[in-house]
Amino acid sequence: MVQSIVHIALVVKDYDEAIDFYTKKLNFILIEDTYQPEQDKRWVVVSPPGSVGTTILLARASNLDQEEFIGNQSGGRVFLFLNTDDFWRDYNDMISKGVEFVREPKEQSYGMVAVFKDLYGNLWDLLELKEDHPMMNRSK
Repeated sequence: MVQSIVHIALVVKDYDEAIDFYTKKLNFILIEDTYQPEQDKRWVVVSPPGSVGTTILLARASNLDQEEFIGNQSGGRVFLFLNTDDFWRDYNDMISKGVEFVREPKEQSYGMVAVFKDLYGNLWDLLELKEDHPMMNRSK
């Protein structure tokens, strides 16, 4: 059996400001931006450069209940984990573009990590996993 998680929905206030943040500050690729007139919404998908795994579906909040979760989809915990092949390159690039880091870089047993906020306040780990980490050897 082969299965995979294709998208993770991230509730946002506005499609265009979210696209701008993810493509210009995090260097993500805009995979799809399709208007769905029957629902008056857009299907917006972004992905880190070079990624072949799960993508992020930028889903505009469509009611007050959803709006309450913008920026706090995980109750204040780190919500998403962005692994890189060069931590310092990406950390310095993100700093230069005004991305706010709330925990400074730190060497951990699994690799290098720092925590940043997206444009709405969701917490992300920027990390570079060590070569011997189990996630790095999943396809072998």
